[in-house]
Amino acid sequence: MTFLSPQFETRLARTEDDLLAAQHLRYQVFVRELGGGGEMVDHDAELEKDRFDPHFDHLILLDQARPGTMRDKVVGVYRLLPGDRAAELGQFYSEDEYDLSVLKDSGRKLLELGRSCLHPDYRGGEAMVRLWSALSDYIAEREIEVLFGVASFHGTDIAALAAPLSLLHARHLAPEDIRTRAQPEAFQPMDLIPEAQLDRVAAMRAIPALIKGYLKLGGFVGEGAFVDHDFNTVDICLVLDLQRLNEKQSRLYTRGS
Repeated sequence: MTFLSPQFETRLARTEDDLLAAQHLRYQVFVRELGGGGEMVDHDAELEKDRFDPHFDHLILLDQARPGTMRDKVVGVYRLLPGDRAAELGQFYSEDEYDLSVLKDSGRKLLELGRSCLHPDYRGGEAMVRLWSALSDYIAEREIEVLFGVASFHGTDIAALAAPLSLLHARHLAPEDIRTRAQPEAFQPMDLIPEAQLDRVAAMRAIPALIKGYLKLGGFVGEGAFVDHDFNTVDICLVLDLQRLNEKQSRLYTRGS
């Protein structure tokens, strides 16, 4: 049940309880709702986690009006990895799926986004705006220039996703200077249907809301998709170059917007 007057708070996870609450929400969405899995998923404790979690910042959205423990109050999460920390770690999370050389060699300040999800009661409303506003502050404080990360379609049936994947390739492929590419051994072509044969309205309707949100901001997609059987998804790489955004588009990522 959605509370009539949510009391939202956004901040980075500070304690072990904060992180466990974020991982619990991820379990509810990515494992229970979408059928995902993974080597470190803890079904007994209902936690979706991996080896990268200790190195990321975890942006959490709380509704303090919800009764219960921290696990009940965390209703939105984002996982964030600045480029300098990735260099210390040795890789970005999404490098298992995508060749990021073009971004890493650019000399620009990078931020990897991932594991974004909202509790079902908070979708389609103010909650995502609050998360993006907090993300805006994070980006401004660190003078980030390029955002990127994998985003997912539910399911692994490429034929069923041929139309939206083809539309993304035809209309939103990243410029070469920021065009990531799926790793060769797992490269799944996205240009499966000629653009002239696409029902563009139906294809756009089949694209998840989060992906459409980034496209509206001026985001691009990398070349090729990655089929993630563990998570029961088909992944694409989203890239958002803040220098390429016009004034209206960049408001979400500008302090004081």
